[in-house]
Amino acid sequence: MANQVESMLISSLYDFLQRERFVTISTIDHVTGGPNVSAISWVYAPDQRRIVFAVDNRSRIIQNIKNIPLIVMNVVANDSTYSIYGEAVIKNEKVEDVPLKLALVEIKISEVRDVMFYGAKISIEPRYEKTYDAEAATRLDRQVMEAIKNN
Repeated sequence: MANQVESMLISSLYDFLQRERFVTISTIDHVTGGPNVSAISWVYAPDQRRIVFAVDNRSRIIQNIKNIPLIVMNVVANDSTYSIYGEAVIKNEKVEDVPLKLALVEIKISEVRDVMFYGAKISIEPRYEKTYDAEAATRLDRQVMEAIKNN
């Protein structure tokens, strides 16, 4: 059913966010004051009230959060689309033991909305594939997800 509102992740969304996934992040642009949307994949829910993600520490996402910490994560899962609202906190500006310059960001969830339009469902969830060396991608993904889960 569309337009359901929760104060934390429902169980099926929590389960969905236990591994790398395609999601989008919306922040308020620190230069224009308008919306800024980015796609990310290194995301993990340590519990039903928080989501942690990793991005390049030079990302516009980081600058936007430093200026205004409000954030929305859009997730396509469970035949629907969800907007997860919250306040973002930069937990770590430089993750150790990862070859990239990544920052860890935690979202403290304030609201989860099922935003799928009435009378429809998602029939195929978004899929992506890494376009660089598959072995290197797998190794990097494992390192980043381990860092996210351990911080």
